[in-house]
Amino acid sequence: MNVRPVRISLLAVTTGALIASSVAVSAAAPVPAPAPQSTSAVTSSVADAPVERLIVGYKSGAAEAKSNDAATKDAKAKGKETGESLGFDRRLGTGAALVDLGGELKKGSLDQVIDTFRADSEVAYVVPDRRMYAMADPNDSDYGRQWDLFEATAGMNVPGAWSKATGEGVKVAVIDTGYVAHSDLAANVVAGYDFISDPFMAQDGGGRDSNAADPGDWMNRGECGTDSNGQPVPPQNTNNSWHGTHVAGTIAAVTGNGKGVAGIAYNATVQPVRVLGKCGGTTADIIDAITWASGGTVSGVPANPNPADVINMSLGGGSACDAGSQSAINGAVNRGTTVVVAAGNNNANAAGFNPASCNNVITVAASDREGNRAAYSNYGSVVEITAPGGETTASAANGIWSTLNTGTRSVGSESYSAYQGTSMAAPHIAGLAALMNEAKPELTPAQISTAIRENARTLPGSCSGGCGAGLADASATIAAITGGTPDPDPDPQPGDGVFTNSANVNIPDYGAWIASDIQVTGRSGNAPTQLKVPVDIKHTFRGDLVVVLEAPDGTDFTLKNLSQSDSTDNITQTFTVDASRVAANGTWQLWVRDTYRNDTGYIDSWGLNF
Repeated sequence: MNVRPVRISLLAVTTGALIASSVAVSAAAPVPAPAPQSTSAVTSSVADAPVERLIVGYKSGAAEAKSNDAATKDAKAKGKETGESLGFDRRLGTGAALVDLGGELKKGSLDQVIDTFRADSEVAYVVPDRRMYAMADPNDSDYGRQWDLFEATAGMNVPGAWSKATGEGVKVAVIDTGYVAHSDLAANVVAGYDFISDPFMAQDGGGRDSNAADPGDWMNRGECGTDSNGQPVPPQNTNNSWHGTHVAGTIAAVTGNGKGVAGIAYNATVQPVRVLGKCGGTTADIIDAITWASGGTVSGVPANPNPADVINMSLGGGSACDAGSQSAINGAVNRGTTVVVAAGNNNANAAGFNPASCNNVITVAASDREGNRAAYSNYGSVVEITAPGGETTASAANGIWSTLNTGTRSVGSESYSAYQGTSMAAPHIAGLAALMNEAKPELTPAQISTAIRENARTLPGSCSGGCGAGLADASATIAAITGGTPDPDPDPQPGDGVFTNSANVNIPDYGAWIASDIQVTGRSGNAPTQLKVPVDIKHTFRGDLVVVLEAPDGTDFTLKNLSQSDSTDNITQTFTVDASRVAANGTWQLWVRDTYRNDTGYIDSWGLNF
């Protein structure tokens, strides 16, 4: 609704785009920003980077599946057979062996090595260790708002879900670039882990460790090698993205604190799991991160004290899902973790991207502010759902606004910025999954996926190629899994036209908008010119409150504005609105916000009398 200002390893592969560029704005005031940088060219140029390692999954009965010595001997034997210097690197969390190729191999030599492993009856699969990148799209944005949460046209109807769930007690792992300190997110962050095994890519002075802090992922031109045409990778200098922090803010930024942005599951915890650094990240590291984040065991890494209920992976690379990644995802889902992934930003079929095309994940496409499939978003039959991803080409106001940092080549000051990408769409669904985990903890990952799809609404704009079930609707989804909105009138009589909701909804002191729903059915045509809206709100200073009725089509009717001269307790009256231009049937919502401190209350009941 328009009046709600909510406060609130290595085979490089093609991705839709890399790290989003932005014009960052500090928490205090606008600040100069780095020059916009297009990184989409990096993804195309790294697509043909040479292979350095393979992921080999042995059958469970093979000695190499259990013994590192056996795996070492097998790698050396196959190296001798193919004329290459192969060696066992380490054991992944799924049990697969990471095999070092001893340097860069040309395609013919690589194919020979792979074919040699595949010919071994004890080998279940062999796949290249691929490079992955953050799935945010380049932009030159300036400033944005959280239309993606609440706007009637193409928002995700998040505030309507907050009366039933806020993510309390739910743990979300963000497998990404790590976390840079931000006061609008810090209270909800728990200790994570840095899974980047290559010190060069880690850019923090070492390899794997328990510090998931993001030191930045800037790159100089040509620092990641050259492509098959001899062109430098990246083709130009790039600055820090702070991608993981932006994603985390969408999921669980602190809400109701009088500054910054609102997280979708603002009482959930976020665990940063670092896999992306300079020149991206590797499949092997990501496999271990998925395993560890979901509570599995990874050799040499302490057990995760906070196994995730939900994993968000706003990352990906070209080629279909490989067996190693699928094995890790299957393990996570079997442990009860819902895995949400970005579809990719190539305006292409997501079936050709990993992990977007994996089974047992929720693959998320991106929509723009008008509800169209965003121009960059991947599509296709593997997409399950669409969520707001923004499109900042015309205006930064159409991007997804979240937590960031101003530092371009080092850590700067905390900030906020508008990004666009399927990277931004995926955490909307991860946040919704967290709300669902709180509202109904017994739901399985498959049931969460089904409920999100079954309660989506038709995209208000256009989608060519396939956008899954449509645009996710948080309010409808949470209502569905908790038994729906309260019955409109416990003992309805034919033709009486009276619908009520007597379920209490707390109004946070100086906090975010909250909503209470009424589902109207069995009416024909439009609502009347004198629709009666009885409202009973208990509050110790009603002048602090703003009250708005929202019709099913998003039309807003302001019932009460802020009035600091009105110090009386409670709102107990019947309002009358001309609703003759909107259809009667559908979900009506009563929105309430407390705009000043020190007084609290709740919606006791309200109704619609047709």
